[in-house]
Amino acid sequence: MEKEIMVRIEEHENILYTIAEEKLEDEDYNRIIPLLEAKIKTYGLVRWYFEMKNFKGWSLSALWKDLKVDFKNRNKYEKVAMVGDKEWEEKLTDLMKPFTDADVKYFPLSEAEKARNWIKNP
Repeated sequence: MEKEIMVRIEEHENILYTIAEEKLEDEDYNRIIPLLEAKIKTYGLVRWYFEMKNFKGWSLSALWKDLKVDFKNRNKYEKVAMVGDKEWEEKLTDLMKPFTDADVKYFPLSEAEKARNWIKNP
């Protein structure tokens, strides 16, 4: 039985929009990472909108993939918008800040449209 994809991906110029639901697995990162790397190659700096809906985190191997790609590209992110509805998601956003040159900002899920506008504007 094929695993249901837990992330929806949209792209626009140097922006990658991901909407994650439930738990992210390796298969999800196998879709995200090539898109992210292609955007970096094309634009140099990327912006990442990461929305978490009913999010339960990552499998251990997916978390490892996420950490590796984020560390490798820590100076390639211009902005990161983290959008969620749980306190731990906001704390995770704060933990990311020292490890990247990006402008990282947390938005409550109720302000998803505000986050989308923020990620689009210079």
